[in-house]
Amino acid sequence: MTACAIEPSADQGNDGTPRAGCSLTVDGTYAARLAGRGEARYPERWTLDGPEPYAVPLPGNQPEEPDTEVQPMGDGRVLIHRRTAGRHVFALLYPTGPGTGELPLGGVRCPDDGTRLRLLPPAPDGETAYALEVGPRSTAVWLVAGGTFGPEHLAEVPGRCSGGVWLDRTARILALDRAVEGPAGPVVKTVVVDLERGGEVSPLLQIAAGSDDRLLLADPDSGLLLIRSDAPAPGQGARLGWGVLGSTLPVRFPRCLRLPDRVVTPFATQPGQMLTPERCAVALRVDGPTGSWVGMWRPSERHLHQLPAPRGWLAGAGWWSADGLLQLPYSTAERPCAVAALAVPGSPDPRSGPHPEREPEPASAAPRPVPLQEAPLARLVTK
Repeated sequence: MTACAIEPSADQGNDGTPRAGCSLTVDGTYAARLAGRGEARYPERWTLDGPEPYAVPLPGNQPEEPDTEVQPMGDGRVLIHRRTAGRHVFALLYPTGPGTGELPLGGVRCPDDGTRLRLLPPAPDGETAYALEVGPRSTAVWLVAGGTFGPEHLAEVPGRCSGGVWLDRTARILALDRAVEGPAGPVVKTVVVDLERGGEVSPLLQIAAGSDDRLLLADPDSGLLLIRSDAPAPGQGARLGWGVLGSTLPVRFPRCLRLPDRVVTPFATQPGQMLTPERCAVALRVDGPTGSWVGMWRPSERHLHQLPAPRGWLAGAGWWSADGLLQLPYSTAERPCAVAALAVPGSPDPRSGPHPEREPEPASAAPRPVPLQEAPLARLVTK
């Protein structure tokens, strides 16, 4: 699974982590972003599965607004989401020789009461695309591409939701972070929405009654979940932890993932680790005062490898190849569309580059872990 953002300190989500500005298909075949700057922005598609990556500009009749969203589809087209006169309109873009073809998909009209609509992360099937409409008291899930008659309203979830993580490979099971009323005020808990059962909602993550518990990333193969929660130390900020979907084992909050004055955000998990979630490599974006760089970590290890990112990295964008290499797209004046491959330090692959020193686990005992609530849909998700 992937998540990405172009600017290190640009758009941020409700939990303070960077939001998407560039997105990739789940299999890493295509990427899409808004290229250009200022008032000269235009959609751009990257093709990444050939011998050499290459970019195709997809400009329209006029420059795009800075809040326009783009998302690659599995067939190479690019979904674009524009906001015009109170409506959210969607279309599929594709190259047509020297120009850009555009297939309108319809739109969604949102009430003028603070309601917001944004695209969800790319669907794992590569054929559909979804959007989240967040209103004052409820959140709607829309199918905006891949339907029959334009945008389709699929589900209405009580409460205000954020995030959005796919838990399966069929775009049926969606996890959302929902704000609910806690003992001392509003808190955030992750719920599961079944899009094939009318939007049936079930609890997924509730570590403590008064804690904010958010799901950041999930690997459908192994069931590995990456979580951010303030449950281990209330009042001292949220920490990054991990658990396994459907497991009765507790969530762990490794000390090596706590970096003072830095924000650590997972953006890709290694696929194919069916029975060994603790061996699943995780790529993390580390944001600090001097910029962004790459972290690599496995749950079975007690240290975080920190590596410099390639110059021009589309910060937070990347995916794991089948042979265990982390692929990082980047753009420079010399190489406007390129990908760097990194191996987990300590592996025998010669392309892994220099191996940083291990960061030892502090000797003091970690906070007592707290249990991850078993997912009611775990059997369905992990088939």
